[in-house]
Amino acid sequence: MSKKLVLGIVLVAIVAATVGCDSTAKAPAAPSSAGNDVIASAFANRTSGVQVQSEGVVTSVLPDDNSGSRHQRFILQLANGQTLLMAHNIDIAPRLPALAVGDVVAFNGQYEWNSKGGTVHWTHRDPSGKHQAGWLRFKDQSYQ
Repeated sequence: MSKKLVLGIVLVAIVAATVGCDSTAKAPAAPSSAGNDVIASAFANRTSGVQVQSEGVVTSVLPDDNSGSRHQRFILQLANGQTLLMAHNIDIAPRLPALAVGDVVAFNGQYEWNSKGGTVHWTHRDPSGKHQAGWLRFKDQSYQ
C-alpha cells in the first residue's frame, strides 16, 4: 500500500471517530462515595495532583480571582463533611450562572492539598490537549 493511501485511511478513521463529538456534551453524574474516599485519602496523605470526581453543596460563593487567568471561586461541602475550594477558570469555560449557597455542584478536576480541605482546579477542557479535561455539572448543564 502506498504511504498516501495509508495516510488517507488514517485521516478518514480519525474524522469518522470524531464526528458527533460535542465538547459541550453533558458530563456523567459524579459517584459521590467513591470520589469522596479518594479526596479524603488525598487530604489525609497531603497529596496533590490527583484527578477527582464527586459532588457537594455550595456553602459559600466567593469573589472571582482576577489575578492572571480569571477563576470563579466557591466552597463546596462534600457528603463526608470535607470542604473544598473550587477554582473554575472562566477564561476557558463558562461561569456557573446564578450560583448560590445550597446549590449542588458535581465536578471532575485536579485536587491540590491545603490545610483547609483542598482546592480543585482544572474543571475545564485543556485547549492544548495536554491535561485531562475536567468539568462542572450544575442544574443539569455541563461547564468545561
